[in-house]
Amino acid sequence: MKLQKSILLSTVAAFILGGCYNEPGLVENESYDRTATGAATGALAGAALAYNVGDHRPESAIIGGLLGAAMGGAIGYSMDNQANEIARALGTGVNNDPLAALDPNNDLIVSKTNDYVKIMFRDRMMFATGSSKLQSHAKYKVEKVAQLLQNYPQTIVAVAGFTDDQGSYAFNQNLSEKRANTVANILAVNGYPTTRGCSYDKAIAPNNSSTNRALNRRVEVYLYADRNKMSDPCR
Repeated sequence: MKLQKSILLSTVAAFILGGCYNEPGLVENESYDRTATGAATGALAGAALAYNVGDHRPESAIIGGLLGAAMGGAIGYSMDNQANEIARALGTGVNNDPLAALDPNNDLIVSKTNDYVKIMFRDRMMFATGSSKLQSHAKYKVEKVAQLLQNYPQTIVAVAGFTDDQGSYAFNQNLSEKRANTVANILAVNGYPTTRGCSYDKAIAPNNSSTNRALNRRVEVYLYADRNKMSDPCR
């Protein structure tokens, strides 16, 4: 019972600490879901560990919970902060609308989940048809992301390329890999990113029109705080 009370107090403190990380200047997205989640998770883990190590004293659990909340909240805030900084640098906002990718006018979308920040670059702004060489304005955008990543050396980066279904699967697999590597070469400021070529797997829209095929041609950049949370972008 004493441990439960201590963990409860620590969790409450976690959400208070999570609020402390919320800077009103980050107006693009103020939800800070990851900050609250990270703080709460850190509080529970810190409280339990400190209680067991500290001779089962409730005060140890409270102190451990507070420290765990601070650490977990800081990680969450870092990811939220990255999402907003990148969106600002790219001249957009954080957009978590699942339908945003279906709008052909959205050449660039920055979104976030509890596990990662995602930057989607639409193909038409990135590469000429059948090419893996970045166009100059697209290269400038990717370099902006690379500059910001230097401020977050712990961030784990993954890059995935996607095509439409025109041509063979093998041809598109090779092209998607080359495009992912082109972007990864620029983003390799804190180590080389994980790259995947997804060919025409995981289509955003059915490949039944030129408009839909254009939606499917894209490069996605994923920013993770935890390597264990990485997922397969092709599925």
